[in-house]
Amino acid sequence: MRLLLLIQFLLITSLLIFSATAKPSVDPHGVTATLAAMIAVTTMSCQYALLRLTLPVAPSTAVMTGNLTNAVLLLMDLSSRTQPLIENDRRRLPGALHLLVGFFVGCLLAAAAVVYLGDWAWSLPAVLAAMAVALCAGENFARRPKGVGQYGN
Repeated sequence: MRLLLLIQFLLITSLLIFSATAKPSVDPHGVTATLAAMIAVTTMSCQYALLRLTLPVAPSTAVMTGNLTNAVLLLMDLSSRTQPLIENDRRRLPGALHLLVGFFVGCLLAAAAVVYLGDWAWSLPAVLAAMAVALCAGENFARRPKGVGQYGN
């Protein structure tokens, strides 16, 4: 997990530095915007791999169409008096709605960051990624047996 978090942090930080220096927002259809988008796609791929490899029980954040479809079907089941569309799936509704609300709030925050921070909007994800790396490193350090890594051990 620590390696993937570090790679994700480095990719987001490189995207922040690239965006702040190359200003891809000046020409959204230009080469620099395409390069920034490819760095962002690589970062999202790293996040997806992180979730699938280290937290396989975590709900996917990469397939919002499927999450939206599931939420709509579950809401339709709740409002229907006929046989449910998906058997025994009503308990999944709160989880599906939490994913959608979280996604929507994230989209609003990202849009506000782009409006107010422009090319520096990547600074918030870079800080969050740095915090995740630090927390993971701190957790691994706390798990280390006493005496290991101290005084040259």
